[in-house]
Amino acid sequence: MFTLGELAGRLGLAYTGDGQRPLRGLAPLHSAAPDQLSFLHGERHLAQLRDTRAGAVILTPEHAVARHGDCLLADDPYLAFARASQLFRGAAPPPAGIAPGAVIDPGAVVDASACIGPGAVVEAGAEIGASVVLGANVFVGRDSRLGRATRVYPGAVIYHDVHIGRDCVIHAQAVIGADGFGFARGPAGWEKIHQLGGVRIGDGVEIGACTSVDRGTLEDTCIGDGVIIDNQVQVGHNCRIGARSAIAGCCGLAGSSIIGADCTLAGGVGVVGHVEICDNVHVTGMTMVTRSITRPGSYSSGTPMAETRQWKRSAVRFSQLESMQRRLAALEQPPQAREEGSGES
Repeated sequence: MFTLGELAGRLGLAYTGDGQRPLRGLAPLHSAAPDQLSFLHGERHLAQLRDTRAGAVILTPEHAVARHGDCLLADDPYLAFARASQLFRGAAPPPAGIAPGAVIDPGAVVDASACIGPGAVVEAGAEIGASVVLGANVFVGRDSRLGRATRVYPGAVIYHDVHIGRDCVIHAQAVIGADGFGFARGPAGWEKIHQLGGVRIGDGVEIGACTSVDRGTLEDTCIGDGVIIDNQVQVGHNCRIGARSAIAGCCGLAGSSIIGADCTLAGGVGVVGHVEICDNVHVTGMTMVTRSITRPGSYSSGTPMAETRQWKRSAVRFSQLESMQRRLAALEQPPQAREEGSGES
C-alpha cells in the first residue's frame, strides 16, 4: 500500500488532493474502490471519470479539470499506469538456491544468487547469471547463457547454444532454439537440413507463453534489445527482429524474414520468408506481408468482415477483376485504336 504522495514521488509525478490518501491497488475506472488508483487514457472513458469511485486517478493536466478528487498528473497516463503496475505487483523475488529435484550438470555454471526450481535441468556448459530465476521443470541446454535477472517461467525449454540477455522474461511453455523447418526433397522423400546456428536474444526482451523461436540454419536467429513478443508466435529460423519491436499473438514469421526496429505487428500477421520490413512500420491485424516494406508507415491487407452473403458476392467479384480490367482498358483506348483493333480481329 502507498499514499498518494508516495506514489507521486516514486513515479516522478505531480499530484493534487490529499497526499496522505492510502491506495492499495489498481482498478479500472468503472469498478475502482475509494482505496484504489485508476487512470484515464484518451477521451473514450470520460463519462466513467464523472462516476468513478476511485480514490485517485492518473490524468493529463487537461483532463484533471474535470476531476473532483485526488489526481496524479501525467503527460502520458497509460505509461504512468504501466509504471504504477510495477509498484503494485508486490511479488517478492524467490529466494536463491537450488530446489530439491533440480538436475545441474557439474559442468554448468550457476551463480549463487540464482533460483533454480524443482525439476529444472541445466546441462553442461550452460551459464546461469546472477539473480536468474528458473521455474519448475525448465530445461536449459548445453552452452546456453542466461543474463542477470532474467526469469524463465515453468515448463519453458531453452535448447543448446541459446544466449539470452539481462532482465528478460520467458513465459511458460515457450521453446527457444528448436530446429528451424529446413528440409530438402530427395529421391526417397524429405531430407533434413540440420540447423547449425543458435539463437541470440538481447536485453529486456519478453517472450510470451507457447511462443517458438527457431535456431538458425547456419547463422543465428537474432532478437534485439527491448523486443516484446506475445503468446503463440512463431519466429522461424534465421529471422532478425530489431530493437523495441512488438509482435502480437498468433503472428508467424517465416524463415529469414527481417523485422526492423520500432515495428509493431498486430495479431495474426503473417510474414513470408526472405522479406525485409524497414524500421518504424506498423502492420495491422491479419495482414499477409508478401513483399519487402521499404518505407515507414502503416500497412494492411485482406478484407474486413461482412455478412456471409455479401462476402460471397465480393469473393466472386475478386475472381472477375482481371476480365473487368481488360474491358476497362479497352474502353479507355482512343476511338481510332478501338476501330483498328476491331478491324484486326
